[in-house]
Amino acid sequence: MSIHLEFINFVVPIKVIEDKYPGGWQRCLIKHKKLIGGRIWYDEFLFRDGAMGPEGIEHLFNKWTEMGFTPTETIDGKSHWKDVCIIEGMLGGLTRPCEWLIYDAAAQSVSMRGDTSKVVVSRYDFKEEPGWVAD
Repeated sequence: MSIHLEFINFVVPIKVIEDKYPGGWQRCLIKHKKLIGGRIWYDEFLFRDGAMGPEGIEHLFNKWTEMGFTPTETIDGKSHWKDVCIIEGMLGGLTRPCEWLIYDAAAQSVSMRGDTSKVVVSRYDFKEEPGWVAD
């Protein structure tokens, strides 16, 4: 599957969330329950949050970095995204190279490298998920 992009997008692989998010993937879903289908959606590989401006994305970047996610790494002297990726949806695409992500400008979406599904997931695919447990 692919994740539909909007304004400024903050994307994290779910496998990295499982390893680094305090409480793992299930805890991440619980903590973001009220935002899913709003500014957050996900497929089987990728979690997407976002903002409409640089201040909002900076807040997400800082929050996830403080949780222990490593945002960037240097490869061949160039800064690349590592645990997270910021993509400008309508404004220009990947803000740095990201080895694990495929960007599709025509479809305004991203997918995990190796994922061959043509389905694109967006906010409209998340009306209400049954079975979530409140904090």
